[in-house]
Amino acid sequence: MTNLLFVYGTLRRAFAHPMHAVLTAESDYVGIAYYQGELYLVAHYPGVVCSPKPQHQVVGELYQLTEPEHILAVLDNYEECSAEFPAPHEYRRELQQVTLENGESVSAWVYVYNRDTRGLKLIPSGDFQSV
Repeated sequence: MTNLLFVYGTLRRAFAHPMHAVLTAESDYVGIAYYQGELYLVAHYPGVVCSPKPQHQVVGELYQLTEPEHILAVLDNYEECSAEFPAPHEYRRELQQVTLENGESVSAWVYVYNRDTRGLKLIPSGDFQSV
């Protein structure tokens, strides 16, 4: 199991969401990273889907988890994709390739949007902080 997590929405530092404090209590900030995908505004939060186009880059933060099994279970509940929530879930946690600012590619957990994006507003910058 990888101990890296890529976050692109309300879990980023700039949003000061209470769940970010939970994340940082059990992880170390690695740095800014990018995911090849498209970012959509779902409600007051975003959702990302994979894109085959290299120019589609979503900006996020990479964290190294100190106890991955524990914090991922907590985050699965936050993202409502654990077994406690009825399927189909809005998100699914997947191992994906993300790229650090230095160009290094690593495998990290990403919460990928699991529903149809038709009707959702695309965030062209790929950065939820720009909304």
